[in-house]
Amino acid sequence: MKNAKLYETHVYTRNLENAISFYQKLDLELAYVINERRVAFFWLGDEAIKEQMLGVWEIPAEEFRRSHFAFYVTYEELVKVPEFLAQKGIQLNPSFGLDPTEPIVHTWMPAASYYFSDLDGNSLEYVTVLDGEPKPEIGAVHLSTWRNAINKVGNR
Repeated sequence: MKNAKLYETHVYTRNLENAISFYQKLDLELAYVINERRVAFFWLGDEAIKEQMLGVWEIPAEEFRRSHFAFYVTYEELVKVPEFLAQKGIQLNPSFGLDPTEPIVHTWMPAASYYFSDLDGNSLEYVTVLDGEPKPEIGAVHLSTWRNAINKVGNR
């Protein structure tokens, strides 16, 4: 169904208690922990609406594999990400050969992102969709480069 929304996603951890602490630092609301199954569930967004959930499963180190997922935020929230994460002691990661001094734009969408990792090395992203036509030919670029490229053709 085209209009379906992603309700729930799951990632693995090697230490559930450490993962719970990390995701609570991101202001995710802990919904439920099942200690016997070594899993914690978090509400994303407005807890009252209960539209999105993250499950974090502890598994043995030899079964662990890293994954990636992204949190959607508004543009106004995206520009606050570096300060928000720095206050939590979480570093931004370089991505696509670009340093994290400003958002990275995926020009084929277009969308702007900041990347960081959880304690297990899972790749996490804050992302917002940008106005303007896609320009995949310029590849992944910093937001300032994107703005210069779209201003040359009169888009905003």
